[in-house]
Amino acid sequence: MRRIADTAAGQEFLQWFGLLAAPLAWTVQLVMGFGAGLASCSAGSTRWGVGVDTWEISLAVAAGAVVVLAEICSVTLYVATRDVDYDGPPPVGRRHFFVAAASLGNVLFLAMIVMSALAAVYHPPCRQS
Repeated sequence: MRRIADTAAGQEFLQWFGLLAAPLAWTVQLVMGFGAGLASCSAGSTRWGVGVDTWEISLAVAAGAVVVLAEICSVTLYVATRDVDYDGPPPVGRRHFFVAAASLGNVLFLAMIVMSALAAVYHPPCRQS
């Protein structure tokens, strides 16, 4: 049985998922978290009974899981292309470069997701300054 990292189509999928999944997950978490904060400050949403903390923590866990999967994809492809130089022949050289950059980017996006969730939970959005 062939591994996904052994086929060209599998490597292409791992490359793009590893590169783009983390920023998209962070964007969804940020936008939906903003919406949850706005909804929690509205008088009409108090009857729903779901606090903003529940939304923020759920969004952070889901986005964090996507980022961890993206990091696994990046590391898997990095290991599969470790014998290729960054400026090696295309498309393998490009893939090696992209997944090396994506591995660092995924760690940064995970940190942004955690910090965003902590800020949203510990600083209520409806407080007057």
